[in-house]
Amino acid sequence: MTGLDPAIAARLKRNADGLVCAVAQQRGTGEVLMVAWMDDEALHLTLTTRRATYFSRSRGELWVKGATSGHTQTVHDVRIDCDGDTILLTVDQTGGACHTGDRTCFDAGPLLSPAAP
Repeated sequence: MTGLDPAIAARLKRNADGLVCAVAQQRGTGEVLMVAWMDDEALHLTLTTRRATYFSRSRGELWVKGATSGHTQTVHDVRIDCDGDTILLTVDQTGGACHTGDRTCFDAGPLLSPAAP
């Protein structure tokens, strides 16, 4: 049983697996660090501990970002988008956000570069 506030839970639009998309963004710069998934318990834990907690679809369990790697996310702000299907976390990232060790999960290179002025 989750401790998530019922008013917050009612705003969420979950997928068929009961999950909502979560985007982690660096506080101050707006840099998008990673995308993960949350269930109600992960969101509840994130809100109450200010440590980013996600749901691993591959392992079928909760994981606190950095619990094993030390690459933590301290949460400063949490918002729900207008449709209720995405959570935005504003965090301070310590170490790499990506499981590869890269600063972000989007360091592999652009598919489309910005147009020249």
